[in-house]
Amino acid sequence: MEKLNVIYEDNHIIVVEKPVNIPSQGDKTGDIDMLSIIKDYLKEKYQKPGNVYLGLVHRLDRPVGGVMVFAKTSKAAARLSEQVRENHLQKTYLAVVNGKMEQPKALLEDYLLKNERNNMSKAVPEGTKDSKRASLDYEVLKYEEEINLSVLKIHLHTGRHHQIRVQLSSRNHSIYGDQKYGGRGHGKQIALWAYELTIFHPITKEPMTFRSIPKMIGSWKILEGISL
Repeated sequence: MEKLNVIYEDNHIIVVEKPVNIPSQGDKTGDIDMLSIIKDYLKEKYQKPGNVYLGLVHRLDRPVGGVMVFAKTSKAAARLSEQVRENHLQKTYLAVVNGKMEQPKALLEDYLLKNERNNMSKAVPEGTKDSKRASLDYEVLKYEEEINLSVLKIHLHTGRHHQIRVQLSSRNHSIYGDQKYGGRGHGKQIALWAYELTIFHPITKEPMTFRSIPKMIGSWKILEGISL
């Protein structure tokens, strides 16, 4: 297991970079997860016996890496969870997608329906039973003509299941390496990264922004030359 990359820590919160392919919390695979990794780190750092409190406030899909915030107290967890519910937690992602976008910047709005059985979502007509509105805006940072791939900076307005992956794939701009939603680059790591997170500190109420940039290897070599 690689060393935990702590971006910021105080008495109330801890912000880390989640590596790819590690679940945000324990799941049926039984694989090591972020909650356990951070709890072990806190136990060791502060020589704490017994159980350490750590609140999971939001999640990232297992194959997606990037910035995450966890709460170190139940009070911080409650306040951050409220920010998530009220959409005050601002999330920005980087994605490498198939093809050239029709517009350099755009707002994408859809209604998504989750299929619990196969853990996938799809875009459906407005008014479809159990569907939820999904909204994001993107900006094209780069288009690489030779390989027909674009780099997008994506700002989420809602936090739906597989939202970015579904909204882009439904427009024939699947994320590179996305096996579930028809992306090119079969067998490659999905090129989706949680790049920036803005929160209001649960105690001081100050806005705080944290960033994490993927290592420029593999699919992410395309970021070279972009100022982030």
